[in-house]
Amino acid sequence: MEQRVNIEKTLPEAYKTMISLSGVVGKAGLSAIQKHLIKVRVSQINSCAYCINMHTLEALKAGETQQRLFVLSAWRETDLFTAEEKALLALAEEVTLIHAQGISDNVYREASQFFSEERIAEIIMSAIVMSSWNRIAISGHMPIG
Repeated sequence: MEQRVNIEKTLPEAYKTMISLSGVVGKAGLSAIQKHLIKVRVSQINSCAYCINMHTLEALKAGETQQRLFVLSAWRETDLFTAEEKALLALAEEVTLIHAQGISDNVYREASQFFSEERIAEIIMSAIVMSSWNRIAISGHMPIG
């Protein structure tokens, strides 16, 4: 696949702003595993090979298991994820697919059983930022390196 526009070089100010926003979200109180679950799942939904590759490797280094990463796209069908992780994944998915139905009351209510408003905001922003990075990588045909 031929690489297209390089946003970092073409619009460096916008790219630096994305890096800054990622830094803010990266400081969130979510655990490293929770952050990686969001990054990988959102990237799977958006079909971003570059980000899936990057974030699965990072997740493994952070202690995530191969088995859970292998079945992440079917998390509803397994008991490998806790109820809290399932609430996190459901919210991240609905944010990523917001065009389909928005964020349902049931998913928000479930998330609020496990997470404070601050953590819910962090989950939402993490999904938004990851989706933005997916769009940058996909639009530019960023190669897996």
